[in-house]
Amino acid sequence: QVQLEESGGRLVQAGGSLRLSCEASGRTFSDYHMAWFRQAPGKEREFVAQISKSGDNIYYTDSIKGRFTISRDNAKNTLHLQMNSLKLEDTAVYYCAARTYWTGNHRYTSIREYDYWGQGTQVTVSS
Repeated sequence: QVQLEESGGRLVQAGGSLRLSCEASGRTFSDYHMAWFRQAPGKEREFVAQISKSGDNIYYTDSIKGRFTISRDNAKNTLHLQMNSLKLEDTAVYYCAARTYWTGNHRYTSIREYDYWGQGTQVTVSS
């Protein structure tokens, strides 16, 4: 089992940037495939980005492609989400998630496909 804890969320003006982090503990971090999800007020949790164990397979949802970058540092057991050119629609609670099984080049975009979750960190974008 792995435990996940997000950090870095805060209030930011539209057009600004934030860097979210997810610290992992428990089993070896490099054994897990990771992802970021987000949940806006009144909406269901939705997929944002995924990254494979070694970082060689990355996939983004269309709404953030070109603005957000997912990365991981296996030596520090940490997952990151660099968020640039933030928009009002990016306001949400952001969650990191982990799964233990990965099929090459498959896109895991459903919350049901992940085994472990953090508690989330709030990102609020203002005008």
